[in-house]
Amino acid sequence: MKWIRILLGVILVVVFGFASFVGIMTFIDEKPDEVMGIPIVNNQVRTVPLNEELIIATYNIGYGGLGQEQDFFADGGTRSRAFSEEEIMSNLQSIVEVLDSTNSNFMLLQEVDKKASRSYKINQIEFIKNLYPNYSYSFGRNYNVKWVPVPLFNPMGSVESGLLTLSKYNAYDANRFQFPGGEKWPVQIFELDRCFVETRFNTIGDKDLILINLHLSAFDEGGLIREQQLLYLKTHIENEHKKGNYIIVGGDWNHNLPGSDPSKFTTNEEWPFWLKDLPENFYIEGFSWIIDNSTPTVRTLEKNYVEGENFRAVIDGFYVSDNLEITGISGTDTNFVYADHNPVVMSFKLIQ
Repeated sequence: MKWIRILLGVILVVVFGFASFVGIMTFIDEKPDEVMGIPIVNNQVRTVPLNEELIIATYNIGYGGLGQEQDFFADGGTRSRAFSEEEIMSNLQSIVEVLDSTNSNFMLLQEVDKKASRSYKINQIEFIKNLYPNYSYSFGRNYNVKWVPVPLFNPMGSVESGLLTLSKYNAYDANRFQFPGGEKWPVQIFELDRCFVETRFNTIGDKDLILINLHLSAFDEGGLIREQQLLYLKTHIENEHKKGNYIIVGGDWNHNLPGSDPSKFTTNEEWPFWLKDLPENFYIEGFSWIIDNSTPTVRTLEKNYVEGENFRAVIDGFYVSDNLEITGISGTDTNFVYADHNPVVMSFKLIQ
């Protein structure tokens, strides 16, 4: 039975190889501290004013690789990488043009790749930074895996990516806060280490402006990991609110946000398995949700985007403290040409 011995030998080699790969990946898996200081690069000199209108944008840019023609394997599609380097560069350029049109003082960006196979190892931080010389930036890494082996025949590969906060004002501190919870081993060694990036600014007054840039989990079964993340975030926000600080939390919440209704956006798809309503117990006295419920901020990626077919929802927006006066909120409908998200822009004043 020579062929049986050969088959067993091949199976043993495959099993041993896979076990060795998982072992190595487990050994080198990054385990971030709960709180880590991150540098503020190209810090600006102006102090945040009071009683003047300011503008902030949040935008999950999908690493420049999730444009209108793309699907994504975790959402039911097949792909894990952009079609080409040219596609990435074209999308990034258009994303920056969209951001330029918002005339924002602050920008909270998610899924910004520093070096990743999926985006042809283009340093997107450098790309964005070079186009915004009058902004400071802070980058918090939330994905650092040497090799993501799925999907099997078109693996995502190496990923170093995270959250980028830009500002026209002087920031005195920036930190990365590690969220609790995670997938079970060995899945977690190939997953994101979810976090939020907090940037603190002095104001003309005696209180700080605190910006929190976040990107919560999406595909956790039952939303249990997201519940842990929200509880951690809630405790942190409450502590800062007691000090009287101005607080803006923005980003990709990966929840159907309060005040929004996906049924108003035409689709022939079912409600996606990963989208949950934000839990009712995530409530902080004195805080408000600021969203544009007329403009979807995300589309499903089971297939490429077709107007009226993909499921759409509002999962990007802001949660703000009551010492801000909100003067405007608007989603920008890009028709998902450059990313699987749309940006959201809020104007506000810090009330003295």
